[in-house]
Amino acid sequence: MTASNTILTDGFGRKHNYLRISLLEKCNLRCTYCMPADGIALSPKASLMTGDEIFAIAQTFVKNGVDKIRLTGGEPLLRKDFPEIVSKLSTLNISLSITTNGILIDRHIDVLKQFNVKKINLSLDTLVASKFASITLRNQFEKVIDNLHLLLNHDFEVKVNVVLIKGFNENEIVDFVKLTQFLPISVRFIEFMPFAGNEWDRSKMVSQNEILSLVETQFSLDQIQKLEDEKNFTSRNYKIKDFQGDFGIISSITNPFCDSCNRIRLTADGKIKNCLFSNAETDLLTAFRNGESITDLISESIQNKKKVRAGMSTVNEIDDPTLHSDNRSMIAIGG
Repeated sequence: MTASNTILTDGFGRKHNYLRISLLEKCNLRCTYCMPADGIALSPKASLMTGDEIFAIAQTFVKNGVDKIRLTGGEPLLRKDFPEIVSKLSTLNISLSITTNGILIDRHIDVLKQFNVKKINLSLDTLVASKFASITLRNQFEKVIDNLHLLLNHDFEVKVNVVLIKGFNENEIVDFVKLTQFLPISVRFIEFMPFAGNEWDRSKMVSQNEILSLVETQFSLDQIQKLEDEKNFTSRNYKIKDFQGDFGIISSITNPFCDSCNRIRLTADGKIKNCLFSNAETDLLTAFRNGESITDLISESIQNKKKVRAGMSTVNEIDDPTLHSDNRSMIAIGG
């Protein structure tokens, strides 16, 4: 193992080569599971990473073994300097992708094509316009659907992220799976997870077993094909025989995938989080602005990573709000 690889390898032998960078905390939707009902206190602009700082900090990670970067938010396409950020990051030897709600895709599709950002995760929690408005508090359903088709028409690799909340959209699971018959997309059903202000409780979750049971009401067992898990997988993937696309299940609560975790998160204000569930953060931006090396800070954060979900090894522990209620809201972490 080289010295650089050691920096991004934790105490359990997991090598972290995947960096998720949040570009900003703002969003043009108000999804209830992501943003508290009364909003969040935004970080002052001066405390957010500039485009040059994002690039320089990313360079340090790439130097030490990161080869995959995903840009998130908030909504990353709201950054006015998004084209410049993508242009700089595209010069690194990495796979570059984004997570977006899709509303602004048509404005930026030429930039995405120019800099070879071909992997897009698009958030879409319902196929019903009225329900879209109720969970996002915005009437942008048709825009998102149009931009989904625009991406496919331009041969982007699209994953559709669906956060499942019982009583809201679990009755659309089969409809989303049927969407993969004619569209070459990967639909990913994501368990509702606890973050500050989103009123999580276990009763609102839809588990992996429940998802598969619903799929089995419409498709026979010989039609449902289990796909091989990817290295460092988050999603356990399935395909309906002869369908163009596939679907997967991200079960962070009921069936976690921590053993192969390779992900690190960098918040818009320059804090590294070694786990989505962790309330611990390491401030890289202040050290960077002071002209200090951030390599040791990165290494320390990685070494402090717990084996499972920031130390919450059981679902009962996740039920205890004192263990996660002081974490950021999802919009302030980065999707």
